[in-house]
Amino acid sequence: MFNVNYTRRNFLKAAGLTVAFLAGREYIYASNESSRKPNVILVLTDDQGYEDLSCHGNPVVKTPNIDKLRSESVRLTNFHVSPTCSPTRASLMTGRYCNRTGVWHTIMGRSLLRKDEITMADVFAANGYNTSIFGKWHLGDNYPFRAQDRGFDKTLVHKGGGVGQGNDYWGNDYFDDTYFRNGHPEKFEGYCTDIWFDEAMEFIESNKDRPFFCYLPTNAAHGPYHVPEKYSKPYKDKGINSPTAEFYGMITNIDDNMGRLTDKLDKLGLSENTILIFMTDNGADPAGRSEDNFNTGMHGWKGSEYDGGHRVPFFIRWPTGHIEGSRDIGRITAHIDVLPTLIELCSLEPADIDFDGSSLVPLLKGETRNWPNRIIITDSQRVNHPIKWRKSATMTDKWRLVNGKELYDINKDLKQKNNIADKHPDVVRRLRGEYEKWWDDVSKRFDEYCRIIIGSENENPTCLMTHDIHGQVVWNQNQVRQAARADGFWAIEVERDGTYEFELRRWPKEIDKPISVVLDKNEDEPYSGRITATDARLTIADFDVTKPVMDKATSVKFNVPLKAGKTNVQAWFVNGLGDGRTYGAYYVYAKRL
Repeated sequence: MFNVNYTRRNFLKAAGLTVAFLAGREYIYASNESSRKPNVILVLTDDQGYEDLSCHGNPVVKTPNIDKLRSESVRLTNFHVSPTCSPTRASLMTGRYCNRTGVWHTIMGRSLLRKDEITMADVFAANGYNTSIFGKWHLGDNYPFRAQDRGFDKTLVHKGGGVGQGNDYWGNDYFDDTYFRNGHPEKFEGYCTDIWFDEAMEFIESNKDRPFFCYLPTNAAHGPYHVPEKYSKPYKDKGINSPTAEFYGMITNIDDNMGRLTDKLDKLGLSENTILIFMTDNGADPAGRSEDNFNTGMHGWKGSEYDGGHRVPFFIRWPTGHIEGSRDIGRITAHIDVLPTLIELCSLEPADIDFDGSSLVPLLKGETRNWPNRIIITDSQRVNHPIKWRKSATMTDKWRLVNGKELYDINKDLKQKNNIADKHPDVVRRLRGEYEKWWDDVSKRFDEYCRIIIGSENENPTCLMTHDIHGQVVWNQNQVRQAARADGFWAIEVERDGTYEFELRRWPKEIDKPISVVLDKNEDEPYSGRITATDARLTIADFDVTKPVMDKATSVKFNVPLKAGKTNVQAWFVNGLGDGRTYGAYYVYAKRL
């Protein structure tokens, strides 16, 4: 499978045309022809479960704008995603099971979307749409995995899996942060979710006269639970404790922004010809709650193989004459269906993609008589190498086979308390057989690494962070402050022969502190940890060299001659005077000289 040829596509865009090289086939579209196609806005919130909406029966959280959108939409009430962040995003972007795309974790180099996968943005861009993302990408922060490498014309994102994680700009905390616009850091004022929606609405207005695809994946309501006090205080005044009050406040802030977005569409006269989707990326984060409260009768939270971990809200609105709203569809559906559905709804020229999902247009149009009885599978691996049956659910409209052993009739046992596997051995046998076929199919490339490319004109230098090492991961800034131990390797590909500089750092360049420094508490750093390093060591290909760490040094540099090709790189700081402890170098800047 071939990816989109971005250079040629961008060249023809300048002439008012768009080209896609999809699986070796070239399509060209005049911009004026594409202008009649509907716009698409896809809002994906983070860690907000099925139950975290007042329209779904939550008696505490207030979401009047999303409730209104629900009332105008077709609701997929049996819609499933992956139990965690990156896997859902991989399936949503490709229409394919995340496991086959290289994404089955949120860290450890297993959140990087294979470079040969064609994305939703690729398809829309190839059909003459302006494409954009505002918020959380979480499918790779280095070339060729970044959003701007995967079909998005305009990108504004934080890095990693959340604001303040290790890949992200140092010190980001949801307020007045520095985010990355098409790869370049830019300082903003305000709260993160407000910024994503502000920028999205500016993009929408600037593209009101041509078709656009706007992907708006918020980092909220993912922890840490930071939100302006005006949103958390009303919940605290009702006796809701932290962090639940902040979590609900984040959701209410999202709701306010959804209201601003729909008002903007109305004001611009775009509502009638815009497909607006609201969904969430996995089951709810507990955020201090017990499962007995506000979980709509489902079992499990985020990360779980039970329905509470992966059954989420999905609302789709395309007004008068397109999709008749204000109705529910209860057939089993999933994230892998979204891209095939949008291709058909928007009359796009499709890529030659072997989808795992199906277009839901017949269901959306009420044509249910010939709809097949489907089997959909989801799992939560969160390991370096996938394990068969691990935290898996094999699902039909009626049945849930969990971990290959437990069987539940979901229509009678939403809480999944009554395992009836022994009463229906034929069902267990059939569903196990379907899982076996699925596993044999999706596991064909499990032994491949998604390799970060260094030395490319698209990104030079490249900042490698231990969020993406294969091994013992340090993935957030608090761990860096605490001097947590990291040990593992980055899987890389050297694009061309040359001499490369590798700069090993404990702290990222934007703060430029000495390797051994303990950050002062008055710098608003909640944690501190000292690295006592006498030496720095780098291994790559057949290069294995140790250098001394000078007093107050902020980094140690190595120049390495490399041949083009695939290899692994590992870097440490070593305490040669004391206990011999090694610390993985959290940040390694690789530059082709």
